[in-house]
Amino acid sequence: MNLVTGGTGLLGSHIVEKLCQSGQKVRALVRRGSDASFLDSLGVEKAYGDVTDAASVLAAMRGVRVVYHAAARVGDWGPWQEFEDITIRGTGNMVQAAIEAKVQRFLHISSISAYGHVDGAGLVLDETAPLGVNLSRWSYYSRAKVAAEQVVWTAHKRGLLPLTVIRPSWLYGERDRASMPRLIRAIRRRKTRLLGDGANRLNLTYAGNEADGCILAANAPKAVGQAYNLCNDGQITQAQYFNRIAQEISCPPVTRTVPYKLAHRAAFMMECMGHLFGRKTPPLVTRYSVWLIGRQVFFSTDKIRRELGYVPAVGYDEGIRRSVAWALANSQC
Repeated sequence: MNLVTGGTGLLGSHIVEKLCQSGQKVRALVRRGSDASFLDSLGVEKAYGDVTDAASVLAAMRGVRVVYHAAARVGDWGPWQEFEDITIRGTGNMVQAAIEAKVQRFLHISSISAYGHVDGAGLVLDETAPLGVNLSRWSYYSRAKVAAEQVVWTAHKRGLLPLTVIRPSWLYGERDRASMPRLIRAIRRRKTRLLGDGANRLNLTYAGNEADGCILAANAPKAVGQAYNLCNDGQITQAQYFNRIAQEISCPPVTRTVPYKLAHRAAFMMECMGHLFGRKTPPLVTRYSVWLIGRQVFFSTDKIRRELGYVPAVGYDEGIRRSVAWALANSQC
């Protein structure tokens, strides 16, 4: 039995789908009130609960062989308490339940954001880079990801948890209800700007490829005790990504630009105002979103390709086509 958390989200739903396609049994930890229609269409067993509820996690863990822990507080805005409760303490609950259930593998979904907000032209980072570098006071998402990794690594180093850590980056694909619909709307309204000259390489991954890599790593004996960047499907620049989407929706190419440093400073001012006035919704842009799109640093996936033979099955052209088609059919774009 496989247990997947975050199964109603983008990555989690693709992991569930891939496991079902291969004939494996899947149980998903699902919060009551969540839209589980896609999981129902796959015939997945649902365990109602929440990572913040230790009792429900323990019940869901019974009879489980492999855990795919994808649930986390996602986003770059919101109260720290939510990031702490869901991402950090929720991971602690998952780890404790997995130890008691004696699972054979715990695959923890982290993020390359755990490395911190490093940047630099020509800089390429692999899994030997330190975590938590250059994080600001309000880098709640990244700080929580660092802390959650500390939780799982501590259990592994004590010999209690057979662990593998995956560090994805920006994901897109079917069931992307966040970034792709926003990009489509912005491109249609001619409001999209390239940060810098648009020539920077993006760490961008099709969610189906990410799910393949997660399942590969979760079942590879040599992956125990290892962390893998699984954060790109090859080479694509910021301009190429935006303009491939524009092509799919029959819009002109994105050509207007804004200097990266100017966007970063503007985002900082917006964050300051948002925190000063206690905004519950995020500002127009944040420093994290500017860094995500416009950063020069690139994160290498050589390790997972070399050690586990990982090769992404879907290229950017096909992945973007699928993602745009799903967004147009299922969201208000």
